[in-house]
Amino acid sequence: MLWQLPASAGMEIGMNLMNKLERKFGRYAIPGLMKYIIAVYILGAVIGIINPSMYSEWLMLDVGKVLKGQVWRLITFILYPMDVSFFLFFELYLYYMIGTSLENAWGSFRFNLYYISGILFTIAAAFLFYFGSWIILGVPVSGYGFGMEYINRSMFFAFAALYPNVQFMLFFFIPIKVKYLGYIYGALIAFEVLMSFVANGMVWGTLQLLVILASFANFLWFFFSTRNYRRISPKEIRRKSSYKREVKNASRTGNVVDFKGRKVEARHRCAVCGRTELDDENLEFRFCSKCDGNYEYCMEHLYTHEHVYKK
Repeated sequence: MLWQLPASAGMEIGMNLMNKLERKFGRYAIPGLMKYIIAVYILGAVIGIINPSMYSEWLMLDVGKVLKGQVWRLITFILYPMDVSFFLFFELYLYYMIGTSLENAWGSFRFNLYYISGILFTIAAAFLFYFGSWIILGVPVSGYGFGMEYINRSMFFAFAALYPNVQFMLFFFIPIKVKYLGYIYGALIAFEVLMSFVANGMVWGTLQLLVILASFANFLWFFFSTRNYRRISPKEIRRKSSYKREVKNASRTGNVVDFKGRKVEARHRCAVCGRTELDDENLEFRFCSKCDGNYEYCMEHLYTHEHVYKK
């Protein structure tokens, strides 16, 4: 029980926090948030076309400049200038579809919370990188760009976790399930972190790992707070193992019955009516997982029998 406490307790704390936030602030949720986000993305692309250097000079999340008073950067960095190309429309449509699907699954408030917390955790990751690089190098690295990359990635991972079997057309003609794209995406991020360890050493690699974990904290929070950890608890594993062992032993032992004047071993026997598959080849039998012991029932009595409990 002590082994499973942290996981189940973490799940309960995470869910309770979401429920409390929704009860208190749910009325302030913005329905259809994704259409406003797409508008912001388009505005960022327009700014990039008009003045390509404006984002890096005045809008991007530069912690060093934020600490010098340019606090508007904590918000304006979401005006990331996306590359204007033929694929921009499809990219925006994909983000809109993913965001709308998440809102339909969670509700407006929880999707608002997911996206806004992603922005806040990205800001936290930027500050972590700034002060971490200061400690390691003696000089803070403030120009490292934290844009919308991690926020969009976290939305994609959430979509892949909720709808793993949805198919995308890779390169417009290769069908692939989104869960496999999620695995590939995750593997690329892990490879990026590994290369950082190899090229820059343990300390710098650890910093980059912490920064990435901080950037995806909203996904980790939502994902792990909604998992059912009871199915992997030691008690549940022992119960399933015992049940499978009893079923296996029962199928081996069988039941000796009198069939047409001779002794025959039946594989199944109902513990209530005593019928076997030899009485009727169409009978189906199931073991009851709630009964203590090796008890098998026909479908007529599977849901109507009294459970047997050891005293």
